[in-house]
Amino acid sequence: MKFLALAAAVPFALATSACATAADTPAAPTAAAKLAAGDGAARGTASVTQAADGLHVLVKATGVTPGIHAVHIHTTGQCTGPDFTSAGGHWNPTAHKHGKDNPAGPHMGDMPNMTVGSDGTGAIEYVVAGGTISEGASPLLDTDGAAIVIHAQADDYASDPTGNAGGRVACGVLTKG
Repeated sequence: MKFLALAAAVPFALATSACATAADTPAAPTAAAKLAAGDGAARGTASVTQAADGLHVLVKATGVTPGIHAVHIHTTGQCTGPDFTSAGGHWNPTAHKHGKDNPAGPHMGDMPNMTVGSDGTGAIEYVVAGGTISEGASPLLDTDGAAIVIHAQADDYASDPTGNAGGRVACGVLTKG
């Protein structure tokens, strides 16, 4: 009988200790943005989650012209339409040149191109190695914030400073989650 009581108590103790451990683990820092066109129409969402290897970025676009579009993290958390130049240049705390194919690149804000289908939707997932949301020497969300921008054209991954990506067709200010 004592064995039966002990056998029943062990799984319960393990389950409750696992719950306490999970509750004691702080949530990973996050940021999110709602993307909009220059006229204010919704164009999707972006989320950023800090992990041990850097910032995990997920961009989901809707209502965007089909084709290949550059997506970048920009240095200023402002999205004043219609051209979104208020978002500044690409996030570049390491002072590198633009583009993954540039021997002196890339910017930390450079991300892969996104393919948008005939239904106007597209998505990319990317890890910004070594990035942090709000701590360290060069956090993403510094005093003037940051924004996610979708461009009109594909990034050529080499031309400095913008990759010949064309105008800015959607923008979203990242806010800490």
